[in-house]
Amino acid sequence: MGGLKDELLKAIWHAFTALDLDHSGKVSKSQLKVLSHNLCTVLKVPHDPVALEEHFRDDDEGPVSNQGYMPYLNKFILEKVQDNFDKIEFNRMCWTLCVKKNLAKSLLLITEDDAFKVWVIFNFLSEDKYPLIIVPEEIEYLLKKLTEAMGGGWQQEEFENYKINFDDSKDGLSVWELIELIGNGQFSKGMDRQTVSMAINEVFNELILDVLKQGYMMKKGHRRKNWTERWFVLKPNIISYYVSEDLKDKKGDILLDENCCVESLPDKDGKKCLFLIKCFDKTFEISASDKKKKQEWIQAIHSTIHLLKLGNPPPHKEARQRRKELRKKLLAEQEELERQMKELQVANENKQQELETVRKKLEEAASRAAEEEKKRLQTQVELQARFSTELEREKLIRQQMEEQVAQKSSELEQYLQRVRELEDMYLKLQEALEDERQARQDEETVRKLQARLLEEESSKRAELEKWHSEQQQAIRTTEAEKQELENQRAVKEQALQEAVEQLRQLELERKQALEQYEGVKKKLEMATNKTKSWKDKVAQHEGLIRLIEPGSKNPHLITNWGPAAFTQAELEEREKSWKGKKATE
Repeated sequence: MGGLKDELLKAIWHAFTALDLDHSGKVSKSQLKVLSHNLCTVLKVPHDPVALEEHFRDDDEGPVSNQGYMPYLNKFILEKVQDNFDKIEFNRMCWTLCVKKNLAKSLLLITEDDAFKVWVIFNFLSEDKYPLIIVPEEIEYLLKKLTEAMGGGWQQEEFENYKINFDDSKDGLSVWELIELIGNGQFSKGMDRQTVSMAINEVFNELILDVLKQGYMMKKGHRRKNWTERWFVLKPNIISYYVSEDLKDKKGDILLDENCCVESLPDKDGKKCLFLIKCFDKTFEISASDKKKKQEWIQAIHSTIHLLKLGNPPPHKEARQRRKELRKKLLAEQEELERQMKELQVANENKQQELETVRKKLEEAASRAAEEEKKRLQTQVELQARFSTELEREKLIRQQMEEQVAQKSSELEQYLQRVRELEDMYLKLQEALEDERQARQDEETVRKLQARLLEEESSKRAELEKWHSEQQQAIRTTEAEKQELENQRAVKEQALQEAVEQLRQLELERKQALEQYEGVKKKLEMATNKTKSWKDKVAQHEGLIRLIEPGSKNPHLITNWGPAAFTQAELEEREKSWKGKKATE
């Protein structure tokens, strides 16, 4: 009952405000008597003229304020209202009182009837505080519903721009500003008046008349069993059906409760898309125009019955309540945030006062420190005079220490001179060792060259022996081929002579290598002698460095497999023996 009272008060507030011609917040008693009589008539409340006279009987003949009229309105009218009156007639009466004063028809693209429906929708969506306004969130909700009903696309960006240009001094729009917003076509561009009017009517039916669904369907009669087309209107607890959509000729109602149910039926008797509504005392067979419509109606009726079982209000009213609760919650959070900000500000101010107190204490401490500094300077002067004598004595001691330091410095310089000489000797010794290392590398190179020559000589000898063996084998094989073999022998003899010449050349190269080796050996001996002389010098300086001595200097032949097993003389003897054998063959 409280929700119905709040809805009625909104429409009555518009009527009371319209009667306040000079905007003083008061209305004459005669006008209020007429308003009260009209309210009792449309709300079907018994009119009590005696109570009306008693309420307004006083010495003051002036107008009555809203607060003065509310006690009578609550006690004698609103508390007696039952839900048996025509809401449209009630709203139309209040609308008639305020429309002429506030509505500028020439500037609107919608009819007065459409403006009336927007006015009623405003009362449904507005906040429960006066003066009545509709907040931007509800404006967006309403415009979205209208755009959806017109079959257009919602322009969120355009609405955001509208909100940006919204007056910050206002929390929302009044009813006349809302009618102007919808009537000027700002959010219905490209739509004709009939489309806009149909959209307003559809939203009005849903939000105000609680029409959950409506449309033409075929209904089977209970007596004659014939099928007749009817205009069905589904509301939260009833389905009404009419001859046509103008709702003038009502043919009957289907009362819904939590015990009702809806079922789909198979096609029969030439009728398709059938479904059945079962109630307590009657059953209704209905045929939709197509399967989609059938499913939509079954779903809508099923949802309505489910809401009746749960005891919940219609979806749009429940959604409106949720939006209001959400706004209250956000407002409470904002107020809590503002309260916390104020507490923080107070705490900040307290901190500032504490900091000011600390600053004053610091200034006092600084003044005390200055006094103490003055005393400290005076004490310092006294101490300076007392320490001057000790300073003179310390100068004397420092002079003595400087003399001792000079003596130690002289000794240190001599020691450093000796170290530098030793370092020079060490560098020269390093150069001598480097010369010795280079001589050893040269010796190793000569050894490798000699080994290579011996290897080539051995290879040539093996080749010559092979040719000689082939020649002997050819002689023993056949005498008939002697001439040919002789020729081959002559060729091989020539090759042998060339090989001997090459052998002589290799012998000459070997001798040259030996001469180089002798030269390197002499250099090595000279480096060794030089190292020994440096060794003697180093030994005179406390033996800081020990020289590396070279290896044995005995002459040996070197092959690829290491030192040779025979001497140079033995090698020459073997060469002469081999040449003698070749000559005898």
